[in-house]
Amino acid sequence: MKKYAPFLLIDAILVIIFCAIGRRTHEEANALAGLAKTSWPFLTGLVIGWAATFALYRDKFNPVLLLPTGIAVWLGAVVIGMVLRVLSGQGTQFSFIVVATLVLGAFLLGWRALAPLVARIRTKS
Repeated sequence: MKKYAPFLLIDAILVIIFCAIGRRTHEEANALAGLAKTSWPFLTGLVIGWAATFALYRDKFNPVLLLPTGIAVWLGAVVIGMVLRVLSGQGTQFSFIVVATLVLGAFLLGWRALAPLVARIRTKS
């Protein structure tokens, strides 16, 4: 699992960036504590998505694949993240769910969609 840590870190950083942008947009105070409060449900969902995909595809697990890894990680971050937000008393308005789904999808699937292109460019140089 250690060789996959950089890819998990990329996903975690993207989730934190999403949360930081949201907090900045709404001009919320308590920067670090607030960011931690906003991020933990999504990060937990992200880790669960990673763990589920790794457990199911252990022999052929690839953290860069859109399917199944990207989809599982994205859905884990969004679905589990929203459930944990509800359970912890944080807001889950419909508009927030839509924005979170779209932005996290763009972030967590986007880099995976670009990875093969970058790999092809590197092999040509």
